[in-house]
Amino acid sequence: MAEPPLDRPGKIVCVGLNYRDHATESGLELPTRPLLFAKWQSSIIGPGEPIVLPPVSDEVDFEAELGVVIGERARGVSADRALDHVGGYICVNDVSARDVQMGDGQWTRGKSFDSFCPIGPRLVPAAEIADPQDLGIRCIVNGEPLQDSSTAEMVFGVAELIAFISEAITLEPGDLIATGTPAGVGFARKPPIFLADGDEVTVEIDGLGSLTNPVVAAAGAGT
Repeated sequence: MAEPPLDRPGKIVCVGLNYRDHATESGLELPTRPLLFAKWQSSIIGPGEPIVLPPVSDEVDFEAELGVVIGERARGVSADRALDHVGGYICVNDVSARDVQMGDGQWTRGKSFDSFCPIGPRLVPAAEIADPQDLGIRCIVNGEPLQDSSTAEMVFGVAELIAFISEAITLEPGDLIATGTPAGVGFARKPPIFLADGDEVTVEIDGLGSLTNPVVAAAGAGT
């Protein structure tokens, strides 16, 4: 196990339905503006740390995402200057309790259980990534590739997201943006695939490495 490479970001801003292929598999129309929600910083874990299945959910899902870490304060920035405010990029797994997420009618609780935001394996400086919209992105569960796409599938690119968010929310150094997930998530499969005790989940993004976490049941669950 390793410590998360990002020290408790002040904000975790997430984007829903931001891949064309994921919107298609979900049977939903493409959004006309970014759909934002939050995860709390207490959900963050590092590489090798366990994703803990909460007793209140039977539908815990995986979501490979490109994480954007702010390096310079951004408030009301334009899209053409937005990437100047990026400090680096990182793999994110936006773990989601689907039954809680949908049952609540809003997403924050179902996305923010402890251990539901694995990040890593390292924070890659922005200068090492020539184009954040040209990266292969994959999620592998128990050795089986279940998500395999490209950040080119994003509805709103990194620059557009920073510009949109910073219209209303000042982004500070260290803040994390999780930019959405591509097709292949568990709930959209037939039959659905949800995470179970003993599983292993890996998020891979070109140039950023591989983030692997085991899955365990909460202590005392089912007793």
